[in-house]
Amino acid sequence: MNFHCSRLASVSESYPVIMTESRIKLVASLARAVAVSGLLVCFATLSEAQTVQSPQTPSILPADRDKPVGDTPAAIEEDMRARRALKLAEKEYQQNLGRARDLSALGEAVNNSYKQKTHLGPEDIKKLEKAEKLAKAIRSAAGGSEDDSEIEQPPKDLTGALCMFAEVAASLKTNVEKTPKHVISATVIDEANVILELTRIVRTLSLQTRTQ
Repeated sequence: MNFHCSRLASVSESYPVIMTESRIKLVASLARAVAVSGLLVCFATLSEAQTVQSPQTPSILPADRDKPVGDTPAAIEEDMRARRALKLAEKEYQQNLGRARDLSALGEAVNNSYKQKTHLGPEDIKKLEKAEKLAKAIRSAAGGSEDDSEIEQPPKDLTGALCMFAEVAASLKTNVEKTPKHVISATVIDEANVILELTRIVRTLSLQTRTQ
């Protein structure tokens, strides 16, 4: 009995210690589990917050970075430059139309004057000089440059030369009127060159007529 009682006593004394260590381990395990769960919840919350982003402003393409936007001073200045360029282009176009019309009128006037007088006077020569300047300006505005073109079948007398001069000048006026702005017209350039060649022929033939 004593042995049994002493064994029971030893068992009764050691049992609470074993239970306390188990409980400590269990509590520690639960604490770790709770900590891990908390970390997982935090990570999940952060991930969700990152996926829900605030509205972003439209990205600016590299090509548009230097382009003024809105009512900024740069945008206003660019708009003003564009307007000035358009006004200048329109002014130059109207000036070229005026040159072509003046040239056509000069060609007709010189031709009619010769028909009436059968010779060219000082005023007619001045009109030819003015016509030559107009033809050069028209050619330049059309995108042409100096070109010593020759007429395939040049006129042999003043009557034919002045008649051809008037016809080409009238045709040149029509083609200038039909040509849109900022368009290079080969026809306008060619006819301007013909006019320049005809003015040289008319002057030469007029001198020959005087010396005869």
